[in-house]
Amino acid sequence: MATGHADPQRRARILRAVLDLIADEGVAGVSHRKVAARAGVPLGSMTYHFAGRDALLREAFASFAEQAAALFEERLSAAVDRQEAREAVAQLVRELSEGDARTLVLTHELYTLAAREPAYRDLTHTWMRRSRAALERHFDAATAQQLDALIEGLSLHRALDTTPHDHTLTVDAIDRLTAAP
Repeated sequence: MATGHADPQRRARILRAVLDLIADEGVAGVSHRKVAARAGVPLGSMTYHFAGRDALLREAFASFAEQAAALFEERLSAAVDRQEAREAVAQLVRELSEGDARTLVLTHELYTLAAREPAYRDLTHTWMRRSRAALERHFDAATAQQLDALIEGLSLHRALDTTPHDHTLTVDAIDRLTAAP
């Protein structure tokens, strides 16, 4: 097997393997041995790239949160006016709730870890700050905060509900929150 220097993608493969393992087994299931096996790397390279389990989890979740925040920024930066921004928010709810279960699980594993371990809250705060900043391109700060919570809540409810979700409920909730006073 190639050394770390000859395998420039090793670190990225390890991080993908961590997230895949979390999606399958939860944070509690993460160990250097399991990650190494899943990533197809020697166990020794784990400690070369990551000082410990905490560093591994932190970097993997930081990469996941970066991708999630980038999705918000991409969707909301494409909107040219307030109505398109409302539509972008509704589309985010749809994407997040109808997307793969992996994203839903990873989101809630990160939230649970941050709730248990305050040291991880900086990751969730950074994610929320970026999401809200993207929303604030079109809405005031208080509305952006409420929309951020609405997106999270509706996405979770839609993903876990056993009955189909009427998209008009999402659109109506967004319209109510963003209606001019």
